[in-house]
Amino acid sequence: MRILHVFDHSLPLHSGYTFRSRAILKAQQAMGLVPVALTGPKQGLATGALETIDGIDFHRTPLPRRWFERGLFEPWGVVAALRRRILELAPRLRPDLIHAHSPALDGMAAVLAGRRLGLPVVYEVRAFWEDAAVDHGTSRAWGPRYRLTRALETWVLQRADAVTAICQGLLDDIAARGIPAARLTQIPNAVDPEAFAAGAERDPLLAERLGLPPAGPVIGFIGSFYAYEGLDLLIEGFIRLAREHPTAALLLVGGGPEEAALKAQAARAPVAARIHFAGRVPHAEVPQYYALIDLLAYPRHRMRLTELVTPLKPLEAMAGRRPFCASDVGGHRELIRDGETGYLFPADDAAALAERLAAVLDARGDWERVLDAGERYVREERNWTNSVSRYRVVYAAAQANARRRQP
Repeated sequence: MRILHVFDHSLPLHSGYTFRSRAILKAQQAMGLVPVALTGPKQGLATGALETIDGIDFHRTPLPRRWFERGLFEPWGVVAALRRRILELAPRLRPDLIHAHSPALDGMAAVLAGRRLGLPVVYEVRAFWEDAAVDHGTSRAWGPRYRLTRALETWVLQRADAVTAICQGLLDDIAARGIPAARLTQIPNAVDPEAFAAGAERDPLLAERLGLPPAGPVIGFIGSFYAYEGLDLLIEGFIRLAREHPTAALLLVGGGPEEAALKAQAARAPVAARIHFAGRVPHAEVPQYYALIDLLAYPRHRMRLTELVTPLKPLEAMAGRRPFCASDVGGHRELIRDGETGYLFPADDAAALAERLAAVLDARGDWERVLDAGERYVREERNWTNSVSRYRVVYAAAQANARRRQP
């Protein structure tokens, strides 16, 4: 079976979105399927109409050039450009099915092109992008733009031949919109356990270059600095923790929209000298930074986005046998059993975060039991082979539904 995947963006850009996409494509290749990939205009400038990265062919969509496809009309330009590109590629690639991934603009283009080509369409929801826009400050919760984006998403969900989502929280929201349960399937987030297996040793020279104290402990976060990640809360919680742990340090690795505000907050802290920013680092070097951290923290704020969506980071930590504390938002609770595979604390509470970090640091003798359980969970349940194998049933159902649609 040949599947045309339609993505918002892909490698060489690095994000949880692109890593999930890569994992799906690689696992499908291993299963004997033939996935081909297409990215939309938001990929940005590429080296050509086709790029091969990590053994995967990515077809690109040119940026819209017409005035009515830019500015305020950009969303419609994205849909139009993607639809044109699908129709252009289909005779050559000869897909049996189109598999579009969030956001709704990709799904809309896929549905419109799929109807023209007579192909089944699967739509995968990874997040509701209107909720992410609220966090990024580009939209107001339940304002006009938010409602329009939500309406577009519902339009796609109603017309796709099958719908998947990465977690139960998203599926519940989709079902509440009247989408039949028979068309819904969860394809959960997962990891490649071998890719994150513990291996890198602490590099004292790197630690010294970053200014980390030799004694520790080091509390850390590695990822993108978005507001919903709650890194402001982590800094506040660390200030409280540092009063009882005079040798503790905080290491933040990455970058993003909140970087300047976080650095300003850290500079005002009474323990500013113990808060360290490593900046963005090459993906291949990330294991070296994990090796510097004694206890990871994922303090996501409570909001619709974090209540509904499961992240990859806790699964990566479990695969790498790294202890972590996470806020008890819905997306974390769906992945983590408190005290069994990781540790949870009440969201949006800096004092509770500091307390839990201190308690976990004081309970190092219990870490091996929790790390064993977390590693077993990802190896037996949350691995990409298990998750991606579910697509076979989804694709068969989509084809059957498309046949029933035919006049």
